[in-house]
Amino acid sequence: MILVKTKNEIDHIRESSRIVAEVLDLVEAMVKPGVTTAELNEAAEDHIRSRGGSPAFKGYGPRNNPFPAALCTSVDSEVVHGIPGRRVLNEGEILSVDVGVKKNGFYGDGARSFRVGKVSPEKERLLRVTREALSKGIEQARAGNHVEDISHAIQEHVEANGFSVVRDLVGHGVGKKLHEEPSVPNFGRKGQGEVLKNGMTLAIEPMVNAGTWEVRFLSDGWTVVTLDGKASAHFEHTIAIVNGNPEILTR
Repeated sequence: MILVKTKNEIDHIRESSRIVAEVLDLVEAMVKPGVTTAELNEAAEDHIRSRGGSPAFKGYGPRNNPFPAALCTSVDSEVVHGIPGRRVLNEGEILSVDVGVKKNGFYGDGARSFRVGKVSPEKERLLRVTREALSKGIEQARAGNHVEDISHAIQEHVEANGFSVVRDLVGHGVGKKLHEEPSVPNFGRKGQGEVLKNGMTLAIEPMVNAGTWEVRFLSDGWTVVTLDGKASAHFEHTIAIVNGNPEILTR
């Protein structure tokens, strides 16, 4: 069931999403060679709690293997859901950071990919194309369009640039739950899927691989990596459809 939000509910989602943006700004300022992913995670959780929120990812998932951290920190060939730890960042890597915040019963969700020092021209292009694909997807999140209008815009831009979109993981609705209907794939056909309406709140999140779209899970049960070992990038915004148009909440 797709939930259409009231103005008051969107305001709460906006507040949680603003904290998400603050965390990503904080992480961006810290990312450099020699920093560990655990250090980033600690700073992020401290900031979330200082703003009256709670880290949405920490404790999320199956009871026998809940996610243990506030951030997902995914390096190079890790697509999403990397677990922070003693991993030291090295010059030339891409670090993708995903964070969720819950405050006053509502969630915000966002992600960015960062350069660690200077990266190769190919990685630079991967970051640019993924960021552009997110923008093109968001442009289609208008009342009267369909979910897969978003999907198609993302896929078309990514594949025109020689990269591939991950097909096993998707964007989603967000609100009183971290993951709500509808699913928002990063591939699809124009005019397909649910009709978009005012009051819908969506997490749109292209995950783009330099090589094959295929992925696999590591033995930790969380970390998703590219099947061919090539780099991946991930950008995500929580948006609301207001007066027919998309409003980015995770600014």
